[in-house]
Amino acid sequence: MGKKLTGRALALAGVLGSLGVALALLLLTRPQVEAPVRSGAGAKPAELVATVRSEPRSFNRLAARDRTSHLVSLLTQARLVRVDLDTQELTPGLAEAWTAAPDGLAYTLALRKDVRFSDGTPFTADDVLFTLRAVYDEGVGSPIAEALEVEGRPLTMEKLDSHTVVVRFPGSHGPGLRMLDALPILPRHRLEAALAAGTFRQAWGLATPPAELAGLGPFVLQAYRPGDRLVFARNPYYWRRGHLGQELPLLDRLTLVIVPDQNMEVLRLESGESDLMSAEVPPDDLTALRRAGEARVVVREVGVGLDADFLWFNLRPAFAAARPDRAWLQQRDLRRAISHAVDRAAFARTVYLGAGVPVYGPVTPGNKTWFDEGLPKPAHDVARARQLLAGIGLKDRDGDGLVEDPAGKPARFALLTQKGNSARERGAQFLQEELRGVGLGVDVVTLEQPALVERLTKGDYEAIYMGAQASDTDPVGNLDFWKSSGAFHVWNPGQARPGTAWEARIDDLMARQMAAQDLGERKRLFAEAQRVFAEELPAIHFVAPVVHVAHSVRVANARPALLQPAILWYAEGIGIK
Repeated sequence: MGKKLTGRALALAGVLGSLGVALALLLLTRPQVEAPVRSGAGAKPAELVATVRSEPRSFNRLAARDRTSHLVSLLTQARLVRVDLDTQELTPGLAEAWTAAPDGLAYTLALRKDVRFSDGTPFTADDVLFTLRAVYDEGVGSPIAEALEVEGRPLTMEKLDSHTVVVRFPGSHGPGLRMLDALPILPRHRLEAALAAGTFRQAWGLATPPAELAGLGPFVLQAYRPGDRLVFARNPYYWRRGHLGQELPLLDRLTLVIVPDQNMEVLRLESGESDLMSAEVPPDDLTALRRAGEARVVVREVGVGLDADFLWFNLRPAFAAARPDRAWLQQRDLRRAISHAVDRAAFARTVYLGAGVPVYGPVTPGNKTWFDEGLPKPAHDVARARQLLAGIGLKDRDGDGLVEDPAGKPARFALLTQKGNSARERGAQFLQEELRGVGLGVDVVTLEQPALVERLTKGDYEAIYMGAQASDTDPVGNLDFWKSSGAFHVWNPGQARPGTAWEARIDDLMARQMAAQDLGERKRLFAEAQRVFAEELPAIHFVAPVVHVAHSVRVANARPALLQPAILWYAEGIGIK
């Protein structure tokens, strides 16, 4: 019989024994809200205004993976378990406790009782099984399905009673229940008909009236004005309590104002029109915000970011076949030459104004558990870069300082990046200058984010400088980037089988580290995967930013984290001073 584990009791169990586990359970299980109770009746409503850079693509997280849709889901939905983004510990959610089978392949979850959706409907095990069924439905094609698979196979769930489910893994899985943090539990009574009709993916689109939505999260969507704002009110049925037993959320209302322009977003915070930015502070705005800080704004350094922007080329076979005269774009030595050509220290100074550290792969020093200190660090070496370019036939044949291909055509490519993101625009321009120094021509093209995503999705590009948002510090949470079948394996996504031997090698290493139960073995295997990546360089990383967040002096209890959303991941606990 496995031990019952919940939140911090996971860490305490080995020290305190069975008595300690029971005590930890008693201390950590929070009282339930059995009926909507409004505290502070008659008081002025507690309201905060935050800004986001883009509109959500859907109110249905199972159908959209963009940053704002994810944030809406965090505010309005709840998970069975939750990764605390501040401590990275696994904590109870809708499952208040769980029992692990001795072989680690099954977990029995005890669901909280007397929990209701925001429309008053009781939450039961049926909602959990329904949500998992929707995730795996081929007609839905959910972007989070892959994050809830083990070796390409789905989890299974069995209902024991109305508030107990058994989760079974198809194979050994080192991170255990951690993956369930990706699964927002949706109301069966609201969405089952859409799933049966094959219209689930379209359900809860942006035209859906807010009154038709229901969730288990701390807030409910009250109003949505396209291109302007989303207004959230407190969920009167929210079940979680604070550490002191207080009713959550602490806010009565939270408004997300859509501000696509980065400069306007900062100006709103400086002037007091908004209280916090959902994303990190751009480096070029740090000085201005710190100057305003004494009276209105608090700026906080969180640490080295987990997400470094990177450059990659389109390595899809169809793209290469359509451009046989530009085969050099797919060459590994082109990518190696670029890595040597770029001065990362100067990149940090110029692009991030000193608030950044050089990096040489997708995992940054901010990820203390999984970062590999031994990763190769290519030196800034212009001569070596030119040598590598010459090796693939790119030479300065006419003495004009720029290299040409074997047919005598100038070697240049179009580099797409996100318009309105100053760090990305500046980064692309810096790369343009650095690569001119080794004879490569770069045409920087800035696009609004939706247009950029569309070009990426269609494979209609030569190269892109952008970034990926990590969903977890554990590499298993980012398999869609590492695995050849992954949707965010950006250089050649969604491969039916690995197109190269090195991608097959990484697939194998990722599968083995995911299955390993020993953390040391998982770290060893992932370090090897990082080294294969560094050898092949399908994506070239340069600098990771030092993350800063900012909020008004009115904001209380903020717990900023490196993962997004940096502050609003803990929205239910944020209050007003």
